[in-house]
Amino acid sequence: MNNSLEDYLRQHANNNGGKTAIYYNGTSINYRQLFSLTGKAACKYIYAESAVIRTTQTPDFLIDYFAAHTAGKSAVPIEQSAGDEKLKETQQIVNAAKVTPGIADILFTTGTTGRPKGVMLSYKSIISNADNLIAAQGYTSDTHFIISGPLNHIGSLSKIWPVIMAGGTIIITEGMKDIWKFMKAFEISSSCLATFMVPAALRMLMTFARDELHALASKIDFIETGAAPMSQNDLEMLCKILPESRLYNTYASTETGIIATHDFQNDGCIAGCVGHVMKHSGVTVNDDGRIVCTGSTLMSGYLGDDKLSPFHDGMFMTSDRGYFDDKGRLFLEGRCDDIINTGGFKVSPVEIENAAMTCPYISDCICVAASHPVMGNVLKLIYVVKDETNFNEEILINTIKSQLESYKVPLYYSRSNKIERTYNGKLNRKYYT
Repeated sequence: MNNSLEDYLRQHANNNGGKTAIYYNGTSINYRQLFSLTGKAACKYIYAESAVIRTTQTPDFLIDYFAAHTAGKSAVPIEQSAGDEKLKETQQIVNAAKVTPGIADILFTTGTTGRPKGVMLSYKSIISNADNLIAAQGYTSDTHFIISGPLNHIGSLSKIWPVIMAGGTIIITEGMKDIWKFMKAFEISSSCLATFMVPAALRMLMTFARDELHALASKIDFIETGAAPMSQNDLEMLCKILPESRLYNTYASTETGIIATHDFQNDGCIAGCVGHVMKHSGVTVNDDGRIVCTGSTLMSGYLGDDKLSPFHDGMFMTSDRGYFDDKGRLFLEGRCDDIINTGGFKVSPVEIENAAMTCPYISDCICVAASHPVMGNVLKLIYVVKDETNFNEEILINTIKSQLESYKVPLYYSRSNKIERTYNGKLNRKYYT
């Protein structure tokens, strides 16, 4: 393997320069042009300590991203809406910190579980993550990957890596702001379309554009989801809509990289299953159920703060709980901090949420802890109704009771118009504490 994505850019420019590398808004840039534009843009970063770049959903961002690496600088993607003060502040933070040699990217977390942290990713980590995805999900030079999410987070940025490594084509969109405009990206003449979407975005597509998505079944090679749990009901619905497509549920984070993936179309449609561990990664589960990761996809550390390091003897201690089944597939049970202690039992809220989502009247929900004057800590389900016809709360309660032990059935229920989520579709549990 080459040492960097830019090595692959050079290779593709020399060997297949006329091949389309980026498609955006009706225009295309081939590999020869992309490599040339990257080289020219690198000049502006030669004297910079690092490259803080706004992540516009355009080829300009990718050109600057590759250019920063070409100039030997760390790329620091920040959200598109960041103002000049935020850009200046981020640049100062990065310049003041001691950046480990060999760092390609610094990605800032959202801070939903604390203050934002700068996650440092090495060139080796990026190449290992790309190779993990290529080997496990079958990226090729024919892959046309539709980017729909913000490129300052690993969910979408990590898909740029295998496409460039394999010599495929990146199709940039502005995401789900306009569903019908997004769907036009699938009209490109290719039978090897692929994309990554968080569960909330997929649910939106299945709700409002189910027939249109089904009509594309023969063109969609695969879809990957992740970042948040996907309900059993949604998994099964997507399999029916896209019966010819490979459908992946992936375990990944900014700190660990891309760790495991599961094709739930062809290897069992099971909520919580994230499949087999990938080639450059290793996973064990501690006695307390905590997932521990090793391998070359891991981050190098947090920017300027060694005290935050979750590494122990080279192992990365995640905050996720899980287990392996008898087929060697990894299952997620939620985050350690999310576990709710009630009546002497430890309960994963994800299990209750999955059961609730099988109720045909429910479009979204979250299970949280609530206080009871006698019983202490109890379970509370906050839910959104998608179909008012014939709905009553007893139907929802009975749906949950039919699937779970009695101590897992919530005591309190509250109807809401919306469930708060983070940018990537994760339930924002912190909002309800």
